[in-house]
Amino acid sequence: MLDGQKILITGATGKIAFPIARALAKRNEVWGAARFSKQGDRDKLAAAGVTPLQLDIFNGSLAGVPDDFTHVFHAAVDPGTGDWRRCVETNADRSGKLLYHCRKARGFVYCSTGSIYKYQGQRPLTEADGPGVPQRANYSFSKIAGEALCTWIAEQFRIPLTIIRICSTYGPEGGAPADRLEMMLQGRPIPLHPEKPNNYNPIYEDDYVELGIRAMEVAALPPIVVNWSGSETVSAEDYCAYMGELVGVRPQFEYTTAAHTPLWPDVTYMHEILGRTRVHWRDGLRRMIEARHPELLRSNPKHT
Repeated sequence: MLDGQKILITGATGKIAFPIARALAKRNEVWGAARFSKQGDRDKLAAAGVTPLQLDIFNGSLAGVPDDFTHVFHAAVDPGTGDWRRCVETNADRSGKLLYHCRKARGFVYCSTGSIYKYQGQRPLTEADGPGVPQRANYSFSKIAGEALCTWIAEQFRIPLTIIRICSTYGPEGGAPADRLEMMLQGRPIPLHPEKPNNYNPIYEDDYVELGIRAMEVAALPPIVVNWSGSETVSAEDYCAYMGELVGVRPQFEYTTAAHTPLWPDVTYMHEILGRTRVHWRDGLRRMIEARHPELLRSNPKHT
């Protein structure tokens, strides 16, 4: 655990960055950068001991951002649902400018995504696999550009960098399993890729906090590029069935090519660089439901 450091977390009100900022604030000076577009976001950070810093990565100037952070976790993102130019500028160009601005840092983490990979069928995706054309092409291609630009800047200015390719996070703050749970509760079919099973390595909040902090600690030159996920593989079919047992609802699946291909990562290098996760997916799903829908949680579900 980092101790006594000055740390910048961008996208600090988001489901990944907020738990990391909250954990680090117990023993560090943590600044949380966000747009604060939702009422209560600023108070949420302040209550966790995080110094709020209003920053729109796309439109905002870095003039008011300190340049003496020891570590940075850059999770602010354009999701790619609007103009593709804005998406690329935010996730690549502006990320590069932030990296250069914080070039005194001993560790900078750039949050990329496992959705950059070309689908490889029924095998895990390794860090050496090439890019493809997923459903959210604007977002994925912007992250490929961001990886390339940040790598160049890090090497030119000797800034230790870790690029994490995020595959599937979940917990009390939400995530793909939480989204699928909501679909189940609403009686809606869950779209999945036709090639079964749809394998994932979901990572629970406790573990992604630990591995996120570790990613800042191990930042290096040349930059580290590593898959970021849980250590255990489970299919979406199986974990949705288990969630159904926990809440008393049977999931419905719709197999379609319109669904995103599974993000099934190879975690060999992750185990070497960042370590293993500790929360079993069944325990994590139960804890997620307990936090988000405690009134629905059954005490003794049948295990399959």
